[in-house]
Amino acid sequence: MIKAIVCSLAASLLFLSELSLADIKDPNKVIQVGGDLNYPPYEFLDEDGAPTGYNVELTQAIAEVMGIKVNFQLSDWGTMRQALEDGDIDILQGISYTEERAQKYTFSPAHAFVHQSIFTRKGNPVINDISDLKGKSVVVQRQGVMHDYLLDNHIGAKLVLVDTHADAIRLLASGKHDYALVANLPSLYLSQKLGISDIVLSGKAFEAQKYGYAVQKGNESLLAQFSEGLAILKNTGRYQEIYDKWLGPLEEQRFPWRKFGTAFITLSVIILAIFLVIVFWNRALAKEVERRSKELELRQQQLIQADKMTSLGILVSGVAHEINNPCGLLMLNIPILKDSYQDALTVLEEHYQAHGDFDLGGLSYSRMREEIPAMLDEMFAGVERIKRIVDDLGDFSRQDTSTIKEVIDLNAITTTAIRLVDNTLRKSTEDFSARLGNKLPTFKGNAQRIEQVIINLLVNACQALEHKSQKIELKTYYRESSNQLILKVSDQGCGIPPENISSLSDPFFTTKRETGGTGLGLSVSSGIVREHGGTLTFDSKCGEGTTVTLSLPIE
Repeated sequence: MIKAIVCSLAASLLFLSELSLADIKDPNKVIQVGGDLNYPPYEFLDEDGAPTGYNVELTQAIAEVMGIKVNFQLSDWGTMRQALEDGDIDILQGISYTEERAQKYTFSPAHAFVHQSIFTRKGNPVINDISDLKGKSVVVQRQGVMHDYLLDNHIGAKLVLVDTHADAIRLLASGKHDYALVANLPSLYLSQKLGISDIVLSGKAFEAQKYGYAVQKGNESLLAQFSEGLAILKNTGRYQEIYDKWLGPLEEQRFPWRKFGTAFITLSVIILAIFLVIVFWNRALAKEVERRSKELELRQQQLIQADKMTSLGILVSGVAHEINNPCGLLMLNIPILKDSYQDALTVLEEHYQAHGDFDLGGLSYSRMREEIPAMLDEMFAGVERIKRIVDDLGDFSRQDTSTIKEVIDLNAITTTAIRLVDNTLRKSTEDFSARLGNKLPTFKGNAQRIEQVIINLLVNACQALEHKSQKIELKTYYRESSNQLILKVSDQGCGIPPENISSLSDPFFTTKRETGGTGLGLSVSSGIVREHGGTLTFDSKCGEGTTVTLSLPIE
């Protein structure tokens, strides 16, 4: 899988590099972008008739970074495909890739993955294989990917063609047909929006299909601009923000229970492998350090730590990507199962009152009716912890130095950070003070990431306090002798044992694991500070408190 992704990216980069400037179109031209008028959350018309959705926002962002002009045309899908073939539009912003379609269109790298599913009404037989649709009345979107698939593979179903997914859901709910073969997320989204509750998934979803931009053969230069813009958005993190905004919450509905065990075991094995690699590598490095002279010992330890963080970042970036989506899906499926159990509880209670106790899952119902909600709550809490760890892993592995170019006022971002954690400060201490130096020089960096470091230091200080009468102090100043900006956060909390000081920046090291700590907060902060050429030092005494000093160089 990883090898295939790498090869795909390499091919895309090679393709982009071979395009000449002569292939780029007139920058004043307005590019006509087509899409489906009712395919939420990817693309649809809002209540005012304006184009919106994941695809629309992504296209707008690409147009912004590439300096191009776009105009959106959303209509029924069959009309849009024909418009592309007739040259009435320049590009489709969201279309599933198939080998057959690749004969006619040129596709960009995928910006999402779409699952197709079989939907039916509650009570209808479950479809375990698409061949079971033979002779059934099946609703599909006209010229959609499932329409193409059913025709190409001669399934033998009685096809009922509709223009939109909303039409398919309404028609299925009316009871006139047996099944609907449509995209998973749009159908779930529309079912909720339309208040249709008797439509359910029938069997498992199809394998994920790559979903991206497409143009007519011969218009590769235009596609290259969109592919380059997409790559820029991914590198800056803006793509992930758009993806999470539109697709993150809804994708959670697709998590298959049968895969949870496999995903959990896979995550455990990967994390264990990471720890084993680190342990064995550290042992080898320790032996090497022992052969060094005492004069080089401190510097050598610093180099080891830097190498370790780089290696771990490479490893965990893959973990975060592979686990995040299936973990998220479970977070929505568990509440759905809990609601389903609550709906069935009335029937179970009636049976219990009429016939007495009975077995449910191998245990008595009188016990399980209290245990099942608790079990689901515990599972949901566990999944939330896994997702939090994966999110922290993603932050830890992200090392983007290309955006460290802003001119930053340390006092300004410190003020913002204090405002963001104001509620936490007020709950933790009655004595917080901030002394900001006058007319501090500016420095170059990434304001958002330095702000993240300051927030982390303040939250850690709050967590170290044992009662609200203990105080937290923050101050900033300019150290002229070293040409550095200094920010100090001091607390009167529990302090840090001396043996733990050297491990504070190590990934997964935490003394708060029982309260949900992942041990990645200071690791991420240390990485950010290093990217800015600064240092993060700790001075602490058990029972007296801790002072953390952030030093940033001025160019």
